[in-house]
Amino acid sequence: MEELARESIRSISLLYKPARGSEVPRLGSFGAIFIMLKSALGAGLLNFPWAFEKAGGINTAISVEMVSLVFLISGLVILGYASSISRQSTYQDVVREVCGRRIGHLCEVCFVFNLFMISVAFLVVVQDQLEKLCMSLYETMTGSSETEMPYHWYTDHRFALSVICLIIILPLSIPKEIGIQKYTSVLGTLAATYLSVAVIVKYYMKEEHNADTSPEHRTGLDSWASMFSVVPTICFGFQCHEACIAIYSSMENKKLSHWVFISVVSMFFCLLIYTLTGVFGFLTFGQDVASDILMSYPGNDVVMIIARLLFGISIITIYPIILLLGRSVILALILSYREHQAMVTAVFESRCRVILTILWITVTLLIAIYVPDMSEVISVIGGISAFFIFIFPGLCLIFAMQTEPINHRIRTMLTWWGVVTVVTGAFIFGQSTTIAIMELVHKF
Repeated sequence: MEELARESIRSISLLYKPARGSEVPRLGSFGAIFIMLKSALGAGLLNFPWAFEKAGGINTAISVEMVSLVFLISGLVILGYASSISRQSTYQDVVREVCGRRIGHLCEVCFVFNLFMISVAFLVVVQDQLEKLCMSLYETMTGSSETEMPYHWYTDHRFALSVICLIIILPLSIPKEIGIQKYTSVLGTLAATYLSVAVIVKYYMKEEHNADTSPEHRTGLDSWASMFSVVPTICFGFQCHEACIAIYSSMENKKLSHWVFISVVSMFFCLLIYTLTGVFGFLTFGQDVASDILMSYPGNDVVMIIARLLFGISIITIYPIILLLGRSVILALILSYREHQAMVTAVFESRCRVILTILWITVTLLIAIYVPDMSEVISVIGGISAFFIFIFPGLCLIFAMQTEPINHRIRTMLTWWGVVTVVTGAFIFGQSTTIAIMELVHKF
């Protein structure tokens, strides 16, 4: 949602890979924390004020955040431990080495699908911002303050999104490697930090704080359903787990206690930014808050226009990185299959790469256009994220405890924690996916 991502988003495996022939680690504590923040802070931030309203209020949402934080940090620690015993430096390789080939293949499938849905979420965000920017441009040029802009095909934000995909995203995505990532990976963090500060400032600058922020009265199953409805957004927002193994592998100090420190500090700062944005965004708009917080502000608000531009540029430049990572997994499978049939040529590889790129962009664009509600997309992503935050780390812990020479009592306790983590992840995946499907069916 720089990942990660959230937003440096899974580009970490490319950016911080040790140079060939060199095993010298490069990351200290500060560098590791900064990259973790870049991986987690991103488009998911836009959805947090809406999630606070959906959860039933500030107290409930923060409570769910704090409980989720235990599993989020636990997952990071487990993955660091699994990387140290398997000596692998990518998420898929660690899962395959620790849990076996079949679970490794499942991890690859989830990895590609997760990146695909993140691509959809990114285009939905860009589309939302284009809608507001088109309205702002129309009001500036005509001097009109109409709530709705007269329809013209050339002013349609969906048309603008298609043009951006064609003339900007496609050319950036076709090459084998995305060199632009060196210069744009910080944009996601900058946009997230700017938005958080802007939301807080806007709340205190508001003359009247009369938005209805009292949660709806919910009891029984409705109360529990509301509480769990915030979990997919938390999973999407805090998700940096795919990148964490590459970060851990590049660290100078790989002691588990040091990795625990890195994980706790990183998640604490993420919690601070996400919570402040969620709280003040919810207090500003109450039950009228949009699923994308930027859509709740007027189109002519200069402060928020800057936020829209920052998020838009950040996502447009990060989208090719997401596509590259997802495409690389699919392309590797195609080339591996091709090797059994005939010789793989550079022309064949290039043709497959271009076709996969065009298909990826086309399908994600169509989904973004016809499912424009960001909350529906994030509900699906949050469910898939449960695999990377809960299920795969839990499985890694269970399998690792079968072979590692550890005290029997500690092994039993850790095995049970692994089981709890897997069951929790399975529940979140089932609940999020079921709600997303039901909402989609109800919509059509």
